[in-house]
Amino acid sequence: MAETDVELLAAALRRDSADLDLYAQVLSANLADSLPSGSVRVHRRRSLAERVAGREGSVVELDVALGEQRLVLRLDRGRVVGEVLHEVRGIVLSRRQVELDEWVDALARSLARAAASNARAREALERFLG
Repeated sequence: MAETDVELLAAALRRDSADLDLYAQVLSANLADSLPSGSVRVHRRRSLAERVAGREGSVVELDVALGEQRLVLRLDRGRVVGEVLHEVRGIVLSRRQVELDEWVDALARSLARAAASNARAREALERFLG
């Protein structure tokens, strides 16, 4: 995938990043089907009222695992916090907190690497970019 494609992907991801619920919905709907099973995990918190009403609850964490890189986006005291982790066989070797823009860039690059080696991921990215 060319550098311009990575930049387009990052721009597409950024346009929906203001709301963690919307972001999780976009990523899980557009990418989860095309990436390996369990690559995209969405963690929600449901209040009693949401359970009674049958609603899913609000997203508190989005976790994307691609190869040895894991990208976590979570809501912490009302603000979105991003983390980039290097993980091998379930052991976290490094973890760093990043701003949302850097998190989106890391996600775009990881998705581009996945698309380079996986036809299904490549098709998902092409659909996502429109």
